[in-house]
Amino acid sequence: MISTHILDTNLGKPAAHVEVKLFHAETHELIATATTNPDGRVSDFELKDLTKGAYQLEFEIAPYFSSQQVKTFFPCVCIQFFIEDINQHYHIPLLISPFAYSTYRGS
Repeated sequence: MISTHILDTNLGKPAAHVEVKLFHAETHELIATATTNPDGRVSDFELKDLTKGAYQLEFEIAPYFSSQQVKTFFPCVCIQFFIEDINQHYHIPLLISPFAYSTYRGS
């Protein structure tokens, strides 16, 4: 399973209503699209056939900041990661602010 969570560190709040796309990184094939809930989460992309390999999450954060009338330097954040064990849960959190972002392997 793949999940994500976005926290707006500028406000100290979850980033709700952000579109997140999941791709196979090698082919850039779109696998799934989701929108963060009010808690800034996508709990599951509801993938039936997860395979080993490289994946990419693409977060469309420009509309999120624009809705707050805040300019951002990063309109989109792309995070590539590798799935080795298809039976594990892969949680990829994203911390954003208008001029910075960071990520890590969550649990």
